[in-house]
Amino acid sequence: MLILAIDTSTNVGTVALYSSETGVVGEITINIKRTHSENVMVAIDNLLKLTEHTIKDVDKFAVSIGPGSFTGIRIGVAVAKGLAYSTGKPIVGINELDVIAHNISETDCEIVPIIDARKERGYYCRYSYKNGEMTREEEYNVGEIREYLEDKKDKKILFTGDGALKYTDLIKEIMGENAKFAIKSLSLPKASIIAEISEKTEDNLYTLEPFYLSKAQAEREKERKN
Repeated sequence: MLILAIDTSTNVGTVALYSSETGVVGEITINIKRTHSENVMVAIDNLLKLTEHTIKDVDKFAVSIGPGSFTGIRIGVAVAKGLAYSTGKPIVGINELDVIAHNISETDCEIVPIIDARKERGYYCRYSYKNGEMTREEEYNVGEIREYLEDKKDKKILFTGDGALKYTDLIKEIMGENAKFAIKSLSLPKASIIAEISEKTEDNLYTLEPFYLSKAQAEREKERKN
């Protein structure tokens, strides 16, 4: 099975072609200040050319559904759904926090990916490995990072994600020596991870929706004015 995966939920844009038999066929990651709408189709076209494939060769499409950037999520989901619809191939939506957590190999520490939501807020969730399998320990959430970590000071936690990179000092202030951090390259989302964890699942093309968790800034401003 050949899977094309797309992730535009954060500032990082990444696309990958993944074979269920041989693993990663090719992957492109872009972390620059340009909108994903400018880059994602170009990246997909270049990826297919470099790997000597066409869109007709793809058996399944996988996409990050968020949380993260409202605009970025919409772009990725729209592109993936458009490709799935036009080719008649299945589609899978994967949570972005799951994607970032799965960058981390088996460890005794609990794993907390944090996606930056600005002003010391983040999207986060807690994971651990049990019998070699990653398990999600709580619901996906969004809120103040300081408040979230206050009752976790005694736990050994490995932090990852762009929020962990941005708020490293804050996390160290709260957690002290119990805070561990993934290296920068493992804190960024990888489309190949999306593809790998989507192999055995499938979603309904018409009901698949972005996973936002919180309201967009424009919505919050409108509510305040009203």
